[in-house]
Amino acid sequence: MSVRRRLLGLVLGSMAVVLLALGVPLGMDVASVRTQRVFLDRLEGANRLVAVAEQAVQSGDVSELAAQLARYDDLYGTAVAVLDRGGRVRAASRPGLEAQALGRRAAVALTGAHGEPPRAIWPWTRDPLVVAEPVIDGGEVVGAVVTMSPTSRLRRAIARAWLTLGIGELSAVLGCVLLASRLARWILRPVHEIDVTAHAIASGRMAARAPDAKGPPELRRLASSFNQMAALVERQRCFLADASHQLRNPLHALLLRLDALALRGPDAEADAAAREGRHLAAVLERLLQLAQPEDPGAPPQRVDLVPIVEQRIGAWSAAARSKRMTIRRAGGNHVEALADPVALSSALDAVIDNAVKFGPPGSTVCVSVDRQAGGPMISVRDEGPGLRPDELRRASDRFWRRPQSTGGSGLGLAIARTLLDHGGARLDIRSGEPRGLEVLLRFPPTSNLPQIRAAAKPRARIVRAG
Repeated sequence: MSVRRRLLGLVLGSMAVVLLALGVPLGMDVASVRTQRVFLDRLEGANRLVAVAEQAVQSGDVSELAAQLARYDDLYGTAVAVLDRGGRVRAASRPGLEAQALGRRAAVALTGAHGEPPRAIWPWTRDPLVVAEPVIDGGEVVGAVVTMSPTSRLRRAIARAWLTLGIGELSAVLGCVLLASRLARWILRPVHEIDVTAHAIASGRMAARAPDAKGPPELRRLASSFNQMAALVERQRCFLADASHQLRNPLHALLLRLDALALRGPDAEADAAAREGRHLAAVLERLLQLAQPEDPGAPPQRVDLVPIVEQRIGAWSAAARSKRMTIRRAGGNHVEALADPVALSSALDAVIDNAVKFGPPGSTVCVSVDRQAGGPMISVRDEGPGLRPDELRRASDRFWRRPQSTGGSGLGLAIARTLLDHGGARLDIRSGEPRGLEVLLRFPPTSNLPQIRAAAKPRARIVRAG
């Protein structure tokens, strides 16, 4: 369900509860007031008839009383009966009125009690409105006057009042719908525009920007911040692509010179330099791929980790010897994993570089390749000063450097983590025992190859440059 529908549902639900809480008591009050009004009118008529009945009791002639009751019935359509002290009908406005049909109120009136207001009449009520008043002569109750009024007109009036009230509430709901819809559109339009722009950027249109928002101030600031972030990402991507492209030409020229040098005669150092140059060229090609949001790069494949690790150890041995350090390999001789060889080599370069840089002279860097229950793993452990727990959490953040560091950009471990994440691997950092730092490169089990290849199919994505 969309946010707009959720917002409309919330507003309309709240409105419905409020209208129901107000409308039901108001409807009950309308029925009660109209019933009370009719009751008072009938009570006044009953009291007039009580005066006529008292005169008839005193004179002993009920013929005039019967005539008055008939005229009252013809005029108001209300049946009237006069009862004696024993509850028998002495006179009635129409034939067939029996004391039993007059109900409980007649019996109450014969006790001398005056008529009490009835309960509210509802549109579905079928019983007549009964009003009973005692007839008193010389301080004694000598009878009662009972009126029975039809409630059809009253019920129709209450139903019309309820209908008017319902139309008013329905109009309020419709007005609330229109207002809530416009309000939701006003609030969510900037969010929709940012969503469309983000999708365009994720699809490779890096120049896409969210239009100037016209919604709430918070969303206008959000749109402005999003455009600034998108511009920064585009500049970083362009810088990555430009830097990688500009390095290709001098690197290719250097490789040509190394190849020409190798043609003059076998030279181990020249061959090693050529291999490192070709490795650097592959890294640059991968950086150019990562700079293109529509290109996901090479999917991970089944590789043997040991030759790659030994190759990178050989490449960094000269730097280690310059500090009288030793890089030692441990673990198995054949450990397969799902990885991108170029990305893995680049990640190993960043990790071993840090180990050599911060390891003390004369120390050893141990690179171990093992297979554990969770999958293959490469461990790089140095004997340097290590990191505090709060520094361990930030060690792979971009541009973070340890306080005592005097060089570097703070990007090595961050880039290594990005390269490994792309292939489904991960990088963990923990303190070494008894000192130093241990960096773990963990790879998924080889049984996950079909799923990882499926996840690595070409798709639009954004790679954030450091």
